[in-house]
Amino acid sequence: MDIFFKTAKLLKVCNSAALLQAAYGQENARRIQHRLFVLQAMPTLAEVPKLPPERCHALKGDLRGYYAVDALHPFRIVFTPVTPLRGRASAAQLRLVTAITIHDIVDYH
Repeated sequence: MDIFFKTAKLLKVCNSAALLQAAYGQENARRIQHRLFVLQAMPTLAEVPKLPPERCHALKGDLRGYYAVDALHPFRIVFTPVTPLRGRASAAQLRLVTAITIHDIVDYH
């Protein structure tokens, strides 16, 4: 998949091992980098593993329309498909998602 970032600052942090480590700690930085590699390697959102360690899942409530993958608990990489999906996304719709925008790496709990 193609990966875009909501802000230039987030792009800069995610593309630098040193900045990731400074912002999130050594182990979390390693996991974030790995999750980004996995996201980039998958051809579509439907291919991203739904089981741990990635555990790609749709979010609810105020974050409806967003998706997340796990980093080091409780942090999640929060993203949206570049082309918004309508309603509850079916597997067929997820197979059409070939680009995402990373919005944040956060503990939203």
